[in-house]
Amino acid sequence: MAELSFRMAVTRAVDEEMARDPNVILLGEDVRIWGAPRTEFRGLYDKYGPKRVFDTPISEAAIVGAAIGAAATGLRPIANIMFANFLGMCGDELINQLTQMRYMFGGKINLPVTLTGYFGAGLSAAAQHSRTLTGLLLSIPGLKIVVPSGPLEALGLLKSAIRDDNPVICLHHALLLSRPKKGELTEEEPEGEYIIPLGKAAVKREGGDVTVVATAAMVRRALSAADKLQQKGISVEVVDLRTLVPLDKQTIIDSVKKTGRLVIMDEEVRSASVAGQIAAIIAEEAFDFLDAPIKRVCAPDTPVPYSPVLEKFWMPDEDKLIKAILE
Repeated sequence: MAELSFRMAVTRAVDEEMARDPNVILLGEDVRIWGAPRTEFRGLYDKYGPKRVFDTPISEAAIVGAAIGAAATGLRPIANIMFANFLGMCGDELINQLTQMRYMFGGKINLPVTLTGYFGAGLSAAAQHSRTLTGLLLSIPGLKIVVPSGPLEALGLLKSAIRDDNPVICLHHALLLSRPKKGELTEEEPEGEYIIPLGKAAVKREGGDVTVVATAAMVRRALSAADKLQQKGISVEVVDLRTLVPLDKQTIIDSVKKTGRLVIMDEEVRSASVAGQIAAIIAEEAFDFLDAPIKRVCAPDTPVPYSPVLEKFWMPDEDKLIKAILE
């Protein structure tokens, strides 16, 4: 079987959906020749031409605004905004227009817009190119949020997002979508159609002593920590959320009922993370099954440092997770 990288998975998902549906278009900065900064769209302009692949000005407001108009009139746009930090530049389009119009118009229009962008620290890209921002996005009703942890999730979830009649943002972690290098994460490429429904978490590792819920690149760190703890006789169950909205709370609750302990690992800053939401759900709906307090392994409430040494200290990692599990 051929090996599929995260970047190849994004390319394949968009290519297949553009081939399947002539209403799917792609727009963003440098998506034609360059294929966006991570080259995940390279080759699509040559294949589908200037009427379906559009370069845009350096204006996130224009990119998302154009996507809204295109979707309202029958197209299915994929709009790349590069780094999640730049969502601040299209705040009105995102908060007041894209996610509200279907409600405001009584459901008379669909807005099948798929936003894609990069998030996360680990590449020394400093504060303005490394934020996660999922906490902010969770506060916007009407927006579905996808956070794949590997190539297969990137492929299957992005295809589902493009087919959805509602606004969806697919956030791709910078460490997973980095340029080719030795040791790049790959998985066996599936044959034929490959779809993962939105709103369904995955148990990536079975365990009996503690549940670890994680997202995106943190899933890989959780699995590595679980391998190390297994050598000490501690059995860790790892749950990959895959989507934050819709949130598959039942899979989390079922796991906690089995293990009696919960640790949540999320790269978002501690005070505004999905970890707090999950902790609240378990406290409300599965409190009697807990044998220990819920633990959160998150980033500090600070901007992301530029210094590689400080950035490494800032990010949630295996050692911090193992410490929380042992506690």
